[in-house]
Amino acid sequence: MAAIADNMRAGEITIPVYFLLRDATMALDLIGPAEVLRYANRIAGREGRPNFFDVRYISAADNISTSIGLGLTGFGPLPDSLPADAILVLNGCTGSDDDFSSIADQRAVSWLHTHWGASHKLLCICTGALLAGYAGLLDDRQCTTHHSHCDDLRRIAPRAHVLENRIFVEDRNVYTSAGVTTGIDLALHVVAQICGHARSASIARSLVVYMRRAGSDPQLSPWLACRNHLHPAIHRVQDAVIGNPANDWDLQQLAEIACTSERHLTRLFREHTGSSLVDYIQRIRVALVRELLTQSKLDMEQVAQQAGFNSTRQLRRVWSKFESLPPSRQRQTNS
Repeated sequence: MAAIADNMRAGEITIPVYFLLRDATMALDLIGPAEVLRYANRIAGREGRPNFFDVRYISAADNISTSIGLGLTGFGPLPDSLPADAILVLNGCTGSDDDFSSIADQRAVSWLHTHWGASHKLLCICTGALLAGYAGLLDDRQCTTHHSHCDDLRRIAPRAHVLENRIFVEDRNVYTSAGVTTGIDLALHVVAQICGHARSASIARSLVVYMRRAGSDPQLSPWLACRNHLHPAIHRVQDAVIGNPANDWDLQQLAEIACTSERHLTRLFREHTGSSLVDYIQRIRVALVRELLTQSKLDMEQVAQQAGFNSTRQLRRVWSKFESLPPSRQRQTNS
């Protein structure tokens, strides 16, 4: 991979990328990664070199609709062959993601069997992994998909090693990602490998993706956890905690925000979130620690202080309630 990045800097390679489209394609699964590649080519133009990627759109179908009701045109048929260095992208679809009985899908599966090989890269966005699994491309590989379809993938591809709660998984030349926006994270990761981390970081800034997620990050964000309720007072409390996780929150402060008694807030919070206030605050602080470890060079004492912990010892004790690996491994994994 380093050799590819070196060649990119020397301006020697333009990599062909094929988006294999199916009917009812998930719009953001397509547009998000495609925009990342477009921004990479903009950088190439500013550097006075050829495009990094030659993006093409292909399909076995005659007509393609999207999840937002727009039809697609300008795509080509399935090619007779793939260049040796090609990247193939399979994005998710709405509806029956695990139904490949249509004539177009059967043609696509047959084409994948025939033309995808070890020299190619395969990128699966969301339930695009189900098509890859159905075609046997995930056999004996680690992979992931949208959290609500992991069991579907296990059923379709029993020889695949399906990992849950992962943003994306890389196993040799096969990359699989979770749902929807994680296609952007995966595309940024691949651009970093091929074009260099500086260019990928520049694209992330242009797309206003300031907190680039790594493959080991959880699919279900702790920042959104326990918010599937309709109680306005509890939402106000949660907004306050998320807005300032490091604050030394006490029950009296939070009860004043909720405009209720301390005892009533304690009962309401557990009733509507399924969590205690203490656990919720700790969960949010641990989420902040994850971001500080992956996005900054602060030492552990500084991380503990900024996340609202009295000491690194307290940080590690609370961290162990929610994470199986120590915080130091979080930084090593994403370095």
